[in-house]
Amino acid sequence: MIPSAENLALFALASVLLALSPGPNLLYLISRTLCQGRRAGVVSLAGTSLGFVFHVLAAALGLSAIFLTVPLLYDLLRYAGAAYLLWLAWSAVRPGGQGTFTARILPQDPPGRLFRIGLLTSILNPKIALFYLALLPQFIDASRGGVLVQSLVLGLLQIAIGIVSDLGFVLAAAQIAAWLAKRPLWSALQRWVLGTVFAGIALKLAFETRK
Repeated sequence: MIPSAENLALFALASVLLALSPGPNLLYLISRTLCQGRRAGVVSLAGTSLGFVFHVLAAALGLSAIFLTVPLLYDLLRYAGAAYLLWLAWSAVRPGGQGTFTARILPQDPPGRLFRIGLLTSILNPKIALFYLALLPQFIDASRGGVLVQSLVLGLLQIAIGIVSDLGFVLAAAQIAAWLAKRPLWSALQRWVLGTVFAGIALKLAFETRK
């Protein structure tokens, strides 16, 4: 059973908002693009996207197994995920936070190495695994059954939206970075939008009934 139309629409909206308020993972792609060109950014994006698929599969299988064996633990995981999303919201808006388009200096690397670095950057980042474990349960209706299928549909939808958004940022990295450099208030607004989205998703759980 796929997610309900309401949950699917809300999740798609949340994914779009998150994509428009990019986080630390895009920082690597933007920095790579600014240091080595658009082609390097696209190759790196292919690697990071494949890494996200790995985490979605792992999270979907894990959530499905937890629900089938210990339903109460599944609910506890949802609440823990909400708390983690609130922490991410604070991290986005706390004083001293850096904007996404603050580029880092990176070495020149061949395409194969760029892909591997992007892939390992995603797979070896525990924050990505925690993010999916925190986000997916908020939009899964366990009463509909098919937790695995719902998790996969939501995860792959988020990845698709993220790829389209990240590709747009990579292709226009230089122009966007130059534009934001002249508008520091916009960079701060970007972080507040991201924090608001995370907090909104977490609060959604606080006001919904147990399914």
